[in-house]
Amino acid sequence: MPGSAKRVTLQDIAQATGYTINTVSRALQNKPDIGRDTCLRIQQTAREMGYVRNYLASSLRSGRTKTLAMIVGSLSNPFYAILADLVQSEALRLGYGLMILSSRDDPDMEVQAVEMALSRQVDGILMTPCSFDSPALFMLHAAEIPVVLLSRYQKDRDDDYVVCNDERGGYLAGRHLIEHGHRRLAMLSLHHIVFSSSERFSGFLRACREADISVEDVPCAEPETETALRNCLRQWHEEGRTGLFCFCDMEAWRVTVLLDEMGISAPEGISVIGFDNIQKYTDFSKPLCTIDPDLAEEARTAIELLRNRIHDPSLPPQQVILPVSLVCRGSCGNK
Repeated sequence: MPGSAKRVTLQDIAQATGYTINTVSRALQNKPDIGRDTCLRIQQTAREMGYVRNYLASSLRSGRTKTLAMIVGSLSNPFYAILADLVQSEALRLGYGLMILSSRDDPDMEVQAVEMALSRQVDGILMTPCSFDSPALFMLHAAEIPVVLLSRYQKDRDDDYVVCNDERGGYLAGRHLIEHGHRRLAMLSLHHIVFSSSERFSGFLRACREADISVEDVPCAEPETETALRNCLRQWHEEGRTGLFCFCDMEAWRVTVLLDEMGISAPEGISVIGFDNIQKYTDFSKPLCTIDPDLAEEARTAIELLRNRIHDPSLPPQQVILPVSLVCRGSCGNK
């Protein structure tokens, strides 16, 4: 009958290979006390027989589901999609399943995502909080679920987190534009992101001060509509501003497209630098100078911290700030 196929068991594999059930089980988990050739032979037989590990049975024995959840902003943003892909690869490598949920940077949706993850009894959660006082984060702490904040964090709290050095990144962006002859500068953010915005722009202004550029003459805009953004860019061009630091690559790319449409062009009219280096993972028609936070290392470190927290809840807060680097692709111009 359809749907009545018998699930392949460890005993079935043991009978097919001639090994004990215990040896088969340990080989499928790549335990070091089982020879490599034996592991490969048993694993190959298991694949051929259509064996699928019963994680439900394993979780009942161990008290863990070997499943993690990741709660991020909108997955239509390539930054989150790339980060989720990198996290999933690392999770799978370590034998974890990953549930990916989107908050769309909305606190209510973030709470719903946490409720969904908790209902699936995940072992731990990675989250990019969308507000300074995230109700979802308070829920997680109340439920005593291991959680690691990723890419964003909240100051004056004892959360585990992995972030890049946003302030240093902003500084490198400012210094890069200045070194290429730009002194009439501006900063742009289309969304105010938890702490990251202020950190990046603080670093940018530090570079300006070092170059004896008055920070009072370096505007920072957060236009809420495309019309407002166009008006802002037009005004800066008329004022003779030639260097623009955008909060992230997606915003920088949007700006370069608008500048071309407005006949200002980049980098000839206004030179642009972004942040995130997502062009490392995906194509874009116009090369963009950017700050690389090494998202692959961020994903690896976040999973490591979460595993540590799962296995030892008594650990002190684990807080990692990763270094950043500059990537020049020519959008800085050469004034």
